[in-house]
Amino acid sequence: MEIKRFVVNLLQENSYVIYGEGGSCVVVDPGISNEEEAAALHRALEGHKLDAVFLTHGHFDHIYGVASLQREFGVPVYMSPDDIKTMEYYDRVAKFGLLAADHSFSITPVSEGSVVAAAGLSFKVITTPGHSPGCVCWLEESEGVMFTGDTLFAGTIGRTDLIYGDYDDEIRSIMNKLMGLDGNIQILPGHGESSTIGTERATNPFLEPFNEREEIPELNDEQ
Repeated sequence: MEIKRFVVNLLQENSYVIYGEGGSCVVVDPGISNEEEAAALHRALEGHKLDAVFLTHGHFDHIYGVASLQREFGVPVYMSPDDIKTMEYYDRVAKFGLLAADHSFSITPVSEGSVVAAAGLSFKVITTPGHSPGCVCWLEESEGVMFTGDTLFAGTIGRTDLIYGDYDDEIRSIMNKLMGLDGNIQILPGHGESSTIGTERATNPFLEPFNEREEIPELNDEQ
C-alpha cells in the first residue's frame, strides 16, 4: 500500500489517495475546492482505477470534491448516515465567506464493524461520534494504518463546539475504541501530521485521566 497526502482548501484539510493492488486506489476525504487542487488529484489518479471514496465525516472541508468525483468515476461513497444532517446544516457556511459543499452525492451507509473491500485492501469502520455524530475511523489493520479524520490528531483531539458536537462522546469514542488498539498503528488525521496510537496514548495531553472535582467526594468535602 502507498499513500499520497494532499493538503487542501482554506482549512488545510488532509485528503488522501490510497494505492492498493492491481492499479486500484481509494480516496479519503477529498476536500479539493478549486481547479488547481482538482488537477493535482487527477494527476494522482492517472493510470489507476478509483474504487471508492471514504468519508470520515460530513463537514464541508472534507467533502468539497466528493460530488464531482462520483459524477466522473461513478464510484460508491462510503459514509455514516448519521452525518447527513451535518452536511445539510453547513450549507450556510457561504454566509461567512466560505465555499458551501455540494452534497448531492449518494452514499453507501456504513456502521460500527462494517468492512469495506477496495483496492485489494480491507478497511474496518470504527464509529467515533463526538466531533460530529457520524464520525468514523477507517482502519486497515493488516497495513497498520488508520484514517482518523477529525476525531484524533497528533497531540490533540477534534473540537466539539460545532453544531452536533459532543465532548463526552468524543472522549468515550477515543478512549474506548481507539486507545486500546495496537500502539504501532499509524494514524493519518484530517489535519496536521501523522502519529501513532502508542504516541497519542503516552503523550496526548487531552487523553490524560480526568479527575473532575465534582466526581471526587474527598475534594468536595474540603470546600
